[in-house]
Order: sequence, then structure tokens, then C-alpha cells
Amino acid sequence: MKNVPKINMGIVAVSRDCFPITLSEKRRKAVIAEAQKAGLKLTEIQTTVENEQHAMKALDELKTAGCNALVVFLGNFGPEGPESMLAQKFDGPVMFVAAAEESAADLIQGRGDAYCGMLNASYNLGLRGVRAYIPEYPVGTASEVVEMITEFVPVAKILVGLKKLKIFGFGPRPFDFVACNAPIKPLYDLGVEVQENSELDLFAVFNANANDPRIEKVAADMAAELGGGNKQSGILPKLAQLEITLLDWAEKNVGASEFVAFANKCWPAFQTQFGCVPCYVNSRFTERGIPVACETDIYGALSEYILTCATELPPTLLDINNTVPSDLFKAGGDKFKGYTENDVFMGFHCGNTPISLLKKGEMKYQLIMKRLLEPDNDPDITRGTLEGALKSGDLTLFRLQSTADCTLRSYIAHGAAIDVDPQTFGAVGVIAVPEMARFYRHVLIAKRYPHHAAMGYGHIGKALFSAMKMLGVCDVAYNQPKGTLYCGENPFA
Repeated sequence: MKNVPKINMGIVAVSRDCFPITLSEKRRKAVIAEAQKAGLKLTEIQTTVENEQHAMKALDELKTAGCNALVVFLGNFGPEGPESMLAQKFDGPVMFVAAAEESAADLIQGRGDAYCGMLNASYNLGLRGVRAYIPEYPVGTASEVVEMITEFVPVAKILVGLKKLKIFGFGPRPFDFVACNAPIKPLYDLGVEVQENSELDLFAVFNANANDPRIEKVAADMAAELGGGNKQSGILPKLAQLEITLLDWAEKNVGASEFVAFANKCWPAFQTQFGCVPCYVNSRFTERGIPVACETDIYGALSEYILTCATELPPTLLDINNTVPSDLFKAGGDKFKGYTENDVFMGFHCGNTPISLLKKGEMKYQLIMKRLLEPDNDPDITRGTLEGALKSGDLTLFRLQSTADCTLRSYIAHGAAIDVDPQTFGAVGVIAVPEMARFYRHVLIAKRYPHHAAMGYGHIGKALFSAMKMLGVCDVAYNQPKGTLYCGENPFA
């Protein structure tokens, strides 16, 4: 995907001067060899840091090599001041990891004591206010260190991506969806740029593009993508006009940023003025790694972008929408094995989900908007949704959100899209999350999260949790297993 960062990971070995520097260098080379076997790109910095001058030299090498993420490798105990200074001055995410001892036959000259050094490294990082990534068990052999670095890569992508992200918002949040309203100051604290605009700004550019020659080509591409699912072909030119308008806006306004996402107003005046619903265009952008959140949900767009960085796969943004009727649950039989009726719900949105995530995507019209705007006519201005059932598979539900008082909090839950027919309209799936009822009550409701959840395929909670901690998000909730109470949960319920 072009809208996510590429990570050039540099590795710098450190060595306390009362230990053999050759020990740290030998162990660094072993990590490089294991990385090559594993297909992990790792830039070896030749300077081994023993003192402050070495730290400055290593920083120059990292910059010359174009490294945007750093592994500080304690091949032995390591010099606490220089290694923490290196981390402090490096402009990018930093990981600390330490070497395990290799053999009982070499515990005199070959003992590095990095197990001890990691403790002091952590202490000194705290003194300097450096928030570094430290694995769950940060000491290992060369192959184990490579596994740890591999797990750091998606975390680094998230952190680098957010520092270069700009979110474009169009239109005030609808009064009926004040839940998506949240302060933007925490976004600046994360390094994310925000450009809020009136939908009139977008409308002016949209109208100026009415006769753009690119429309025909984009509409043809849409038709090819939809294939037999193109049930409303007459609306494609209008949707193509909107697509080139958003692309133009991003290109002309990205400014000092590198990556983009959108949070756009999408009803009800949008239909009457633009002459379509934007859902399919949203899905096409998200498919390409440029999330477009509905209902001016800026933190929804942010959450989708984080999932995109973590997986390099398209996510979606769905309402945590409705319960699953008992008859549908019972008809699903073994497909719901291990889940209760209260563990499942339907995730729904009008038609914004990327086509690759649907079993069979079809171009339709927005039924809810049609009821409101053209109840007695054939669908016209309410056309433009991409509808279908979600593909089955593991899912991660995720959201990073600001509270009204500018405190960032997040939730992560592993679940699955179940292979049953939802028997309803929209981009929709039956989703199961272990202990969902309690998670719904004691996280989503108790912590006042809005109705939108970003969802990505795969179980990627480990990377997301680590990224949230490195961003300084203290409240990261997850679905507690049965028997483990949430804070405030009634033990007698």
C-alpha cells in the first residue's frame, strides 16, 4: 500500500567499556545473519556505542542510511548514558532488546550480563522520558531477537505513519451523531495533522470537476471492479466525479504530511446536493489504504489508519449495530460453537466496506436514506452503496478515541466474522467476540465509546496494544475472560 510507511530498521549494538566490545559485535552479526534467513530487512550500523561520541556517530550513520526505526541491541551490559541518549536523540520509534548467554562453556570472557543491563537501560530511559518498545521478554538468542524485531515492525509502522498523517474532515458532525464529536487537540499531541473543512469547500471542487475527462476512465474502472455486482450503473459517473475530487483535494492539501485519511459528512444534505451517496467511493479509497470514515468520524478514520499500518490490509468501519435474532443464531448451529447468543452482534454500515472484504459486493442504494429523501420514487440520489456480507475470518475490533476532556483511550478485542447469512441490507456481518455482552456494557457503554468500531482481519491485538502504550495511552481496554471482572462490574450480578 502506498499510503503507509516503509520501515527501514537500523540496529545499533552497544557495549559497556569494561566488557569486550567484540562480544557485542559478534552477537550483532549473529542477529543480522538470522534476519537474512528470516527475510527481515535490517540495516547494520557499524559503530558500536561505548560512549557519547559513538552515540553521535551512530546517529549520523542511521541518518545516512535513511533509517526511520531503531533497535538498540545490548550485546553486553551496555553503557546506560550513551545508549539512552542514542534513543532520546533518534527521530523515530526505538526498541531495546538484549542478548542471552549462549553456552555454559563460555561464561568467563563470553558472559555479557545484558540481562542485568536491560534493567538499567529501562531505568535510564525513564530518567530521559524516552518511551521505548521493550518486548514482553526482551532477552534472547539471535533467532529469538529477530522474532522480537519482526513483532516490532508493525508497531513502528503505526508510530511513523501517525507522525506523517493528515486527516481531512468535511462538514460539521451531524446533530444526530454527536457521539462522533471529539476534541482534536490529542491528535496534535500524537503528531497527526488535521484539516477541517466545510462540505461547501468540497462541493465547489466537485462542481468544478463536472466535465473532467478523467470521469469516464474512473467510471469504467468502477464497472470493471463491480462486474456482475453493478446493479446501479447509472450512478457511476457521479461517483467517479466525487472520487477524483477527493483525490485532487488530498494531492493539493497534503502539505508537509505524507499520508492521508478522510472523515466526511455523508448525510442527509450530501445526497440532495451531490446527487449520490459516497459509500462506494469510501470503500474504494479504503481498499487502497486511504481510510474514509463516515459521519465526520475523525477518530474512526484514525483508528482505521492504524489498522492499515499494522496489517497493510484494508480495514472497515462498522456500527456495533444490532443483536442477532435467536432463530438466526440457532440456524447457524456449529458455526457459533464456543459462543453464546450474547457474544454475537451485527456489524453494519451503509456500504463503505472494501470489496475485497465482502463475499459478493453489489452496487445498490441506501435504504435508510431513501426512506427519508425519496420514499415514493425509484432510488436516484440515494444510489451508491456497496453492499454484501463480510467474509468470514478472524477479526480485531479497535478504536482510539479522545474523551471530552482530551484524554486518549482505546479498546482492542479479538473476535471473528461468522460464515452465516445476515439476511439484511448494507455492508454487514455477524460478528462474535468472546464475552461480548460484558465488553459491551463495561467498556463500550461504561467508557462512553461511540458506535463506530474499526475492524481489521486477523488477530493483531499484540501490535496494537504495544503501539497504544508507546503512544502514551494508559487506558487500553480489552474483552475480559469469564471470571475476570471489569472495574465497576457488579460481582453479584
